[in-house]
Amino acid sequence: MRLPTRSVLPGVVAVAVLMAGSAACTIKSSGVSSGAQAPVSGKAGTGTAELADGSGTKVALVPGGAHPYFQPWKAAGAAAKKKYGLGDVAFDETSEWDQQKQDNLLSTLAARGYNAFGIFGVSPTDINTTFADLKSQGFAVASLASCPAGGTDKADFCLSTDVEVAAYKAAKAAIAAMGGQGTLVHLTGNNVDANTQLRIKGVAMAVKESGGKVKLLQTITDVDKDLQTAQKAVSDLLAAKGNQIQGIVTTAYNPAVAAADAVKTSGSKAKVVAIDDDAKILGAIKDGSVAATVVQNPVGQADIGTWALALLQTKQCTMRHPGQIIDSGSFVVTKANVATYDSARKAKTEQLKKQFADTVLACK
Repeated sequence: MRLPTRSVLPGVVAVAVLMAGSAACTIKSSGVSSGAQAPVSGKAGTGTAELADGSGTKVALVPGGAHPYFQPWKAAGAAAKKKYGLGDVAFDETSEWDQQKQDNLLSTLAARGYNAFGIFGVSPTDINTTFADLKSQGFAVASLASCPAGGTDKADFCLSTDVEVAAYKAAKAAIAAMGGQGTLVHLTGNNVDANTQLRIKGVAMAVKESGGKVKLLQTITDVDKDLQTAQKAVSDLLAAKGNQIQGIVTTAYNPAVAAADAVKTSGSKAKVVAIDDDAKILGAIKDGSVAATVVQNPVGQADIGTWALALLQTKQCTMRHPGQIIDSGSFVVTKANVATYDSARKAKTEQLKKQFADTVLACK
C-alpha cells in the first residue's frame, strides 16, 4: 500500500505562484485583501473567496482505500460542512485498494447527487482518466494527498505533501539525531510507486549533504503493506544488522510504527525518525525512544480542499492554472515541540487558504 502522499517537485509551487500573475481574491473572514488588480482570467475587479452559498454543493472525500492517514478527513469534512454551509460532505472508501472499485464508488456517489470530489486515486498512472470523466460531467474535482504520475493533473488542482521534501526533512532529522555521522537505514513503501522513488531521492540528498560522514547502509522497500509485514522487516533488519545501524529513517506509515516499537523493545541504540503522528510515535518521542517524526497535513487537505471545491462547483471561482500542484506542508516534530506542533500545522492551513485566494483561484 502506498503511503497517502504525492510529490510536489521542488520548486514547482514557487514557480506556479510566480506564474499565477498578480490579481488575487479576498478572504473576507480573514480581513486580508491582496489588491484590486485584474485576475489572470480577465475578470475585472477584486474577487472574493468567501463562499456566498454552498448549500447546493455536496462534496465527497474519497481515499483510495482504508489507511490510518485518512481518518482525520472524516472530522475535517464534517467541520467543513458546518463552517461553509455546504449541502453535505461525505467520507467514503472502498474496502480494497482497487482503481475500478474506486471508480464504481465515485459513480455511485455522483448518482446520489454529490457534485464535487476530493480524491486520493488508487492508481497514479490511471487516475487522470477518472478525473477527466468526472470533469466532463460538470463536477469540481481535487486530487487530495496524491497527485497523478507524469506531471499532468486532470483534476482542478492537487493539494498534497511534497514527499521528496518531507523525506529530506526526515533524513536530516535522523542525521542530526545521530550526531551527524554513522550508518543510516531507510524503510519505505512500494518500490514501483513514484512516491517511493521520490522519497528515496530525498533521503539520498540528505545523506549526500553529510559529505561522506553518513553512509546509507540499505533502503528497504515494499514494507508498508500492513503492520505485520513492517514488523517482520524491522525485526529481520535488527537481527541481521542491528549493531551496524546508528539511524533509521522511515518514510511510510507501517514501518514507522514497527520501527518505533522494535527499537524500544529491543534496546537498540539506533535513532529513529518516523512519519505522521500516530499516538505510538508521539508517545515514543515523549519517552525518547524515537528522535523525531515528520507529520503531514491531512486536516488541511480536507478543509481547504472542500472549501476550494465548493468555490469551483458554484462557479464563484475558477482555477488560474488548472491542475496546479500545491504543497500542503510537512513538519518536523521532536521532543521540544511535540506538545505544540499542531499550532504550526494549523497556521499552515490558514496560509494555504490565503494562498488559494491570492494566487490559485480567480473569483468573481
